[in-house]
Amino acid sequence: MKANNSRRKFISSVTALAGGQLLITKPIASLASFTAPSNENTTVGQIMDQFISEVPGKVLKETVDTLKSGTKDLVVKGIVTSMFATVEVIKKSINLGANFIIAHEPTFYNHQDATAWLENDPVYQYKMDLLKKNNIAVWRNHDYVHRLNPDPVTSTFLQKLDWLKYTTKAVPKMATLPTTKLNEVITNMKTTLGVEQVRFIGDLNQDCSKLLFMLGASGASSHILGLRQLKPDVLICGEISEWETAEYIRDARSKGDNVSLIVLGHIASEEAGSEFVATWLHEKYPSIKTTHVPSGNSLSFF
Repeated sequence: MKANNSRRKFISSVTALAGGQLLITKPIASLASFTAPSNENTTVGQIMDQFISEVPGKVLKETVDTLKSGTKDLVVKGIVTSMFATVEVIKKSINLGANFIIAHEPTFYNHQDATAWLENDPVYQYKMDLLKKNNIAVWRNHDYVHRLNPDPVTSTFLQKLDWLKYTTKAVPKMATLPTTKLNEVITNMKTTLGVEQVRFIGDLNQDCSKLLFMLGASGASSHILGLRQLKPDVLICGEISEWETAEYIRDARSKGDNVSLIVLGHIASEEAGSEFVATWLHEKYPSIKTTHVPSGNSLSFF
């Protein structure tokens, strides 16, 4: 999805860069102790408010993290976390007996989830009718989860790869690995993350050590600023506009810079964030069945 300043600000300093169904890891962020209400009376709003209360800065005046369907007073029977609340994820939630979906990305095909332009669209109507018929609430948790420190979307991603140990608190998005080949970095990520293919620019036999992770859709200006300030051997991102970051990398290599690019895909790069939220829910609300349901890649490879 299209990047913009409101969805992932990259502050122009190295300091800012510093800055039962599941699981792979414990939550990265330090979250306050909390006693959950009983399963019989926990509402969507209580869970939302509890997560937000543990985020630095608390409630945001402007955010895309709003309910896309349902109401805050809905009593939660079960929860599903996923990157996207796709129709298939909704159907799996129904089968699991879950009536609350926490998604990381938009539900209705644009960053703000504006729906006026979709009122007569049959795909939108089908999806909304499915949610309403089954009384399912969908909450987007994007801005809030990214504001935890460190950002658990990146931290959990790196922990899955066993690369968190190569980062520092000063620059948590940079991992300095023992020198390895670019093809080994790519193979490790494909195997660990279950990614069929990645796009890249670079020499597969290139030695690399410093890896900069800017997951999701951070945008070209953030990518280029990070490259200029931190001088990594490899930039690893979720998605790009091909006429922006890729062309910068290509020109940088022609200039003689030893820098490569790996594009994982948006979902593969941020899936760990939804896994983190599921872990948080297991710890905070152990009596509520929580399941992480991967939305999978929307694109196939031929």
